Amino acid sequence: MTPASRASRPLVAAGAVVFLVAVGLVLLTVVRPSSASPSGSGTTAAAPAEDSADVGFARDMSVHHQQAVEMAFLVRDRTDDEDVRRLAYDIVNTQANQRGMMLGWLESWGRPKSSEQPPMAWMGHPVTAVDGSLMPGMATGTELDGLRSAEGRDAEVRFLRLMTVHHRAGADMARAAAESAGTEEIRNLAAGMARAQESEISLMADMLKARGTRP
Repeated sequence: MTPASRASRPLVAAGAVVFLVAVGLVLLTVVRPSSASPSGSGTTAAAPAEDSADVGFARDMSVHHQQAVEMAFLVRDRTDDEDVRRLAYDIVNTQANQRGMMLGWLESWGRPKSSEQPPMAWMGHPVTAVDGSLMPGMATGTELDGLRSAEGRDAEVRFLRLMTVHHRAGADMARAAAESAGTEEIRNLAAGMARAQESEISLMADMLKARGTRP
Protein backbone atom coordinates (compact mmCIF):
# COMPACT_ATOMS: atom_id res chain seq x y z
CA MET A 1 0.00 0.00 0.00
CA THR A 2 1.37 3.41 -0.94
CA PRO A 3 1.52 6.43 1.38
CA ALA A 4 -1.04 8.11 -0.86
CA SER A 5 -3.58 5.33 -0.42
CA ARG A 6 -2.97 5.20 3.30
CA ALA A 7 -3.58 8.92 3.50
CA SER A 8 -7.18 8.34 2.39
CA ARG A 9 -7.98 6.59 5.63
CA PRO A 10 -10.18 8.36 8.23
CA LEU A 11 -7.17 8.63 10.51
CA VAL A 12 -5.72 11.29 8.23
CA ALA A 13 -8.38 13.66 9.47
CA ALA A 14 -6.84 13.36 12.96
CA GLY A 15 -4.42 16.17 12.23
CA ALA A 16 -7.18 18.67 11.52
CA VAL A 17 -9.27 17.48 14.47
CA VAL A 18 -6.37 17.69 16.90
CA PHE A 19 -5.47 21.17 15.65
CA LEU A 20 -9.01 22.42 16.22
CA VAL A 21 -9.20 20.85 19.68
CA ALA A 22 -5.84 22.35 20.66
CA VAL A 23 -6.90 25.80 19.45
CA GLY A 24 -10.14 25.48 21.39
CA LEU A 25 -8.25 24.58 24.56
CA VAL A 26 -6.00 27.59 24.14
CA LEU A 27 -8.97 29.91 23.75
CA LEU A 28 -10.81 28.40 26.70
CA THR A 29 -7.73 28.67 28.88
CA VAL A 30 -7.13 32.29 27.94
CA VAL A 31 -10.68 33.49 28.55
CA ARG A 32 -11.51 31.57 31.70
CA PRO A 33 -10.26 32.64 35.15
CA SER A 34 -7.14 30.94 36.43
CA SER A 35 -7.83 27.99 38.70
CA ALA A 36 -5.32 29.58 41.07
CA SER A 37 -7.76 32.48 41.64
CA PRO A 38 -10.32 32.26 44.43
CA SER A 39 -13.73 31.44 42.99
CA GLY A 40 -15.89 34.54 42.66
CA SER A 41 -13.27 36.75 44.29
CA GLY A 42 -12.83 38.95 41.22
CA THR A 43 -9.06 38.89 41.71
CA THR A 44 -6.33 37.06 39.84
CA ALA A 45 -3.31 35.43 41.43
CA ALA A 46 0.03 36.86 40.41
CA ALA A 47 1.38 35.29 37.23
CA PRO A 48 4.45 33.06 37.63
CA ALA A 49 7.74 34.88 37.25
CA GLU A 50 9.61 34.85 33.96
CA ASP A 51 12.33 32.63 35.45
CA SER A 52 9.91 30.30 37.26
CA ALA A 53 9.67 26.56 36.78
CA ASP A 54 6.07 27.07 35.63
CA VAL A 55 6.97 29.33 32.71
CA GLY A 56 10.12 27.43 31.79
CA PHE A 57 8.37 24.08 31.83
CA ALA A 58 5.41 25.32 29.79
CA ARG A 59 7.76 26.69 27.12
CA ASP A 60 10.16 23.75 26.98
CA MET A 61 7.56 21.00 27.14
CA SER A 62 5.56 22.69 24.39
CA VAL A 63 8.60 22.36 22.11
CA HIS A 64 9.26 18.81 23.30
CA HIS A 65 5.64 17.84 22.61
CA GLN A 66 5.70 19.46 19.19
CA GLN A 67 8.44 17.10 18.03
CA ALA A 68 6.65 14.07 19.49
CA VAL A 69 3.57 14.98 17.46
CA GLU A 70 5.72 15.39 14.35
CA MET A 71 7.30 11.95 14.78
CA ALA A 72 3.90 10.36 15.39
CA PHE A 73 2.54 11.80 12.15
CA LEU A 74 5.63 10.58 10.29
CA VAL A 75 5.30 6.96 11.40
CA ARG A 76 1.55 6.95 10.87
CA ASP A 77 2.11 7.40 7.14
CA ARG A 78 4.94 4.87 6.93
CA THR A 79 3.40 1.72 8.36
CA ASP A 80 0.24 -0.35 8.11
CA ASP A 81 0.67 -1.79 11.60
CA GLU A 82 -2.47 -0.87 13.52
CA ASP A 83 -0.83 -1.03 16.97
CA VAL A 84 1.85 1.47 15.98
CA ARG A 85 -0.67 3.70 14.20
CA ARG A 86 -2.95 3.61 17.27
CA LEU A 87 -0.06 4.60 19.54
CA ALA A 88 0.88 7.38 17.13
CA TYR A 89 -2.69 8.70 17.16
CA ASP A 90 -2.78 8.63 20.97
CA ILE A 91 0.46 10.61 21.15
CA VAL A 92 -0.79 13.16 18.61
CA ASN A 93 -4.09 13.61 20.42
CA THR A 94 -2.69 13.78 23.95
CA GLN A 95 0.41 15.87 23.37
CA ALA A 96 -1.20 18.36 20.99
CA ASN A 97 -3.93 18.98 23.56
CA GLN A 98 -1.42 19.38 26.39
CA ARG A 99 0.67 21.73 24.26
CA GLY A 100 -2.43 23.85 23.64
CA MET A 101 -3.05 24.06 27.39
CA MET A 102 0.52 25.14 28.14
CA LEU A 103 0.55 27.79 25.42
CA GLY A 104 -2.79 29.02 26.74
CA TRP A 105 -1.39 29.39 30.23
CA LEU A 106 1.61 31.32 28.93
CA GLU A 107 -0.81 33.63 27.14
CA SER A 108 -2.95 34.14 30.23
CA TRP A 109 0.16 34.81 32.34
CA GLY A 110 1.35 37.43 29.87
CA ARG A 111 4.56 35.51 29.22
CA PRO A 112 6.07 35.11 25.73
CA LYS A 113 5.98 31.65 24.23
CA SER A 114 9.72 31.70 23.51
CA SER A 115 12.77 33.01 25.29
CA GLU A 116 16.36 33.96 24.56
CA GLN A 117 17.39 31.85 27.54
CA PRO A 118 18.62 28.32 26.73
CA PRO A 119 16.18 25.45 27.21
CA MET A 120 15.97 23.89 30.67
CA ALA A 121 17.62 26.85 32.40
CA TRP A 122 14.69 26.68 34.86
CA MET A 123 15.98 23.23 35.91
CA GLY A 124 19.44 24.60 36.65
CA HIS A 125 21.19 22.91 33.74
CA PRO A 126 20.71 24.80 30.47
CA VAL A 127 21.44 22.87 27.29
CA THR A 128 22.75 23.66 23.83
CA ALA A 129 21.16 22.35 20.63
CA VAL A 130 22.99 19.54 18.80
CA ASP A 131 22.01 18.73 15.20
CA GLY A 132 18.56 20.17 15.73
CA SER A 133 17.99 18.40 19.05
CA LEU A 134 17.03 21.29 21.34
CA MET A 135 16.71 19.31 24.58
CA PRO A 136 17.56 15.89 26.02
CA GLY A 137 15.48 13.15 24.44
CA MET A 138 14.66 15.11 21.31
CA ALA A 139 15.57 13.48 18.00
CA THR A 140 18.32 15.02 15.92
CA GLY A 141 17.81 16.22 12.37
CA THR A 142 19.67 13.16 11.14
CA GLU A 143 17.41 10.82 13.12
CA LEU A 144 14.28 12.52 11.80
CA ASP A 145 15.58 12.21 8.25
CA GLY A 146 16.09 8.50 8.88
CA LEU A 147 12.50 8.14 10.05
CA ARG A 148 11.21 10.06 7.03
CA SER A 149 13.03 7.71 4.65
CA ALA A 150 11.98 4.48 6.42
CA GLU A 151 8.99 2.26 5.67
CA GLY A 152 7.23 -0.64 7.37
CA ARG A 153 9.04 -2.44 10.19
CA ASP A 154 12.10 -0.21 9.85
CA ALA A 155 9.94 2.88 10.41
CA GLU A 156 8.20 1.21 13.36
CA VAL A 157 11.46 0.32 15.12
CA ARG A 158 12.99 3.74 14.48
CA PHE A 159 9.90 5.47 15.82
CA LEU A 160 9.57 3.27 18.92
CA ARG A 161 13.23 3.75 19.80
CA LEU A 162 13.19 7.51 19.23
CA MET A 163 9.94 7.94 21.14
CA THR A 164 11.20 5.86 24.06
CA VAL A 165 14.19 8.18 24.47
CA HIS A 166 11.89 11.17 23.96
CA HIS A 167 9.49 9.98 26.66
CA ARG A 168 12.25 9.21 29.16
CA ALA A 169 13.58 12.75 28.99
CA GLY A 170 10.08 14.18 28.94
CA ALA A 171 9.14 12.23 32.07
CA ASP A 172 12.27 13.49 33.84
CA MET A 173 11.35 17.08 32.96
CA ALA A 174 7.76 16.55 34.05
CA ARG A 175 8.78 15.14 37.43
CA ALA A 176 11.02 18.17 38.00
CA ALA A 177 8.13 20.51 37.24
CA ALA A 178 5.71 18.54 39.42
CA GLU A 179 8.09 19.06 42.35
CA SER A 180 9.14 22.67 41.80
CA ALA A 181 6.29 24.49 40.02
CA GLY A 182 4.36 27.06 41.96
CA THR A 183 0.98 26.71 40.23
CA GLU A 184 -1.43 23.86 40.74
CA GLU A 185 -2.09 23.74 36.99
CA ILE A 186 1.52 22.91 36.13
CA ARG A 187 2.06 20.56 39.08
CA ASN A 188 -0.99 18.49 38.21
CA LEU A 189 -0.35 18.44 34.47
CA ALA A 190 3.33 17.55 34.91
CA ALA A 191 2.61 14.73 37.35
CA GLY A 192 0.05 13.26 34.95
CA MET A 193 2.49 13.55 32.05
CA ALA A 194 5.19 11.65 33.94
CA ARG A 195 2.81 8.79 34.76
CA ALA A 196 1.45 8.56 31.22
CA GLN A 197 4.85 8.63 29.55
CA GLU A 198 6.27 5.96 31.88
CA SER A 199 3.31 3.76 30.94
CA GLU A 200 3.93 4.30 27.23
CA ILE A 201 7.63 3.53 27.69
CA SER A 202 6.66 0.08 29.01
CA LEU A 203 4.24 -0.40 26.14
CA MET A 204 6.89 0.53 23.56
CA ALA A 205 9.40 -1.85 25.16
CA ASP A 206 6.91 -4.67 24.60
CA MET A 207 6.30 -3.55 21.03
CA LEU A 208 10.03 -3.52 20.31
CA LYS A 209 10.42 -6.96 21.87
CA ALA A 210 7.67 -8.24 19.57
CA ARG A 211 9.73 -6.95 16.65
CA GLY A 212 12.84 -8.79 17.83
CA THR A 213 14.72 -5.75 19.09
CA ARG A 214 15.19 -3.57 22.16
CA PRO A 215 15.00 0.12 23.04
